[in-house]
Amino acid sequence: MIVFSSLQIRRGVRVLLDNASATINPGQKVGLVGKNGCGKSTLLSLLKHEISADGGSMNYPGNWSLAWVNQETPALSTPAIDYVIDGDREFRQLETALAHANKIDDGHAIATLHGKLDAIQAWTIPSRAATLLNGLGFSQEQLQRPVSDFSGGWRMRLNLAQALICRSDLLLLDEPTNHLDLDAVIWLERWLKSYQGTLILISHDRDFLDPIVDKILHIEQQSIFEYTGNYSSFEIQRATRLAQQQSMYENQQAKVAHLQSFIDRFKAKASKAKQAQSRIKMLERMELIAPAHVDNPFTFSFRAPENLPNPLLNMEKVSAGYGERVILNSIKLNLVPGSRIGLLGRNGAGKSTLIKLLAGELAPLEGDIGLAKGIRLGYFAQHQLEFLREDESPLQHLVRLAPKVPEQQLRDYLGGFGFQGDKVSENTGRFSGGEKARLVLALIVWQRPNLLLLDEPTNHLDLDMRQALTEALIDFEGALVVVSHDRHLLRSTTDDLYLVHDAKVEAFDGDLEDYQHWLGELQKQEIASAEPKADNLNSAQARKDQKRREAELRTQTQPLRKQIETLEKQMEKLNNQLTAAEAKLADTAIYDQSRKADLTTALQQQAEAKSALEACEMAWLDAQEQLETLLQSSSQ
Repeated sequence: MIVFSSLQIRRGVRVLLDNASATINPGQKVGLVGKNGCGKSTLLSLLKHEISADGGSMNYPGNWSLAWVNQETPALSTPAIDYVIDGDREFRQLETALAHANKIDDGHAIATLHGKLDAIQAWTIPSRAATLLNGLGFSQEQLQRPVSDFSGGWRMRLNLAQALICRSDLLLLDEPTNHLDLDAVIWLERWLKSYQGTLILISHDRDFLDPIVDKILHIEQQSIFEYTGNYSSFEIQRATRLAQQQSMYENQQAKVAHLQSFIDRFKAKASKAKQAQSRIKMLERMELIAPAHVDNPFTFSFRAPENLPNPLLNMEKVSAGYGERVILNSIKLNLVPGSRIGLLGRNGAGKSTLIKLLAGELAPLEGDIGLAKGIRLGYFAQHQLEFLREDESPLQHLVRLAPKVPEQQLRDYLGGFGFQGDKVSENTGRFSGGEKARLVLALIVWQRPNLLLLDEPTNHLDLDMRQALTEALIDFEGALVVVSHDRHLLRSTTDDLYLVHDAKVEAFDGDLEDYQHWLGELQKQEIASAEPKADNLNSAQARKDQKRREAELRTQTQPLRKQIETLEKQMEKLNNQLTAAEAKLADTAIYDQSRKADLTTALQQQAEAKSALEACEMAWLDAQEQLETLLQSSSQ
């Protein structure tokens, strides 16, 4: 059992949790939810003993084995499957001990260790590792590739597989679906449903949470609220609790007003002074109930486009790719007002390539793209976050688009995206990824697009903002093309699904459940064809051809790999700078009036490091995406 008792956790002068308590029973699958920055990841750090609580306690059995996803993956020469097996720490320890026992010819130790290996079914571990990797999208051929061959997104999958193979009692997952495509998300969902240990899962994907979790811990107002059931059940229960809280608040306010009225009327009269004092003490002793806030803090909608040409965009026999490598071939697509298309396909199949092609970021290798006169694109992709001006505020960004609109009108508009009070005037260099994503969306919505191209728009967004975006897209009058692993968003906002597979873009006849079935059948075919491939590789010529293809791929991807390596070194350096700045800010002494200059310097260092780090991360993600696309196409 995990017990949080009267927890208090601070970050500098900011209190994340105050007198917070909760209990998790063994075997429970818990969804940990709350707004960005409320302390969810910090709570996982506490469980991993990376930080200590400022007050209260956290306890769970000392013999429990914990597993979580490492955030760093060195460029190792270790084959992918061996790297994943390293996650089974008990197996590797027994394996090392057995090698030593064999070396010194200790018969008793050898027998004992074989018994322990037998007890953990060591002979199944390679096949378990292969199953995990296949489920996360790795081909049979990729299992023997060195870790250094893989891009950042695929290395994160290796780290996830490494966490899953560990026979853990407690599994901690923080946004595990980031960098996964929809088929890997579906597979991970099935795996977690069958997991036998205790799970604590942070996710902003309601469709991912619902079938997995049986309890919700909601961090709100520096407290932890417990709800039984899945996320949908939590929403109903929370709405009921907040309604009750609001009713109690209103009743108490009426009572307070009545008492205050009596005090105001009679406190000056000697004959009533005693009763007035009694009511004053009653007010002082009263534990005030806070008003409930049920409404979504984000309220916005797409304004009607100024015009809706028909068709908006037409593609006929268009091919796209990078350099000489063709990723998509003979694309035929016609977008008209009201088109609502969700793109499906595996990671690296070319979904983002198609979005870039539609947005004009990528020129076609063959064919023509016809754009209507009066077309106005609204394009969202993660790399666009780095184009925000770090020394300007949300208001300044919007003024540039609408210089003649009254400032108060712009402030009111930005308030619908959560930029209120001082936030509307704060430089974006200090913003989190979620805040930058909200600002980019706000700027897109303001421009009244008639064609929306959205590539993973929900990354970094919390559940409230995701819901607000979903509702706004439902009422959007133009054409929409979206790539997302958020199934709730896809179900709610799209009418047609297109499959990107084998260099083709074709209408998919079915819904997301049919796509899940299609993925299962495809995986069966790949497993069935793996054996003949292995046989073919036995021939000398096949091995020679394979080496030649690998050499060509290494040459082709070398510039991207060097760029990624440079960016990773820069990110490591910036992470160290950010950690140092935050360590200074965590010291309460720096907030003394006499150290005002030190505080200003530390805040500036934090802002500069954070801004530079996010720019590096965006460039890194863009390079990784190109590398993943090349690697994926080479394995098909």
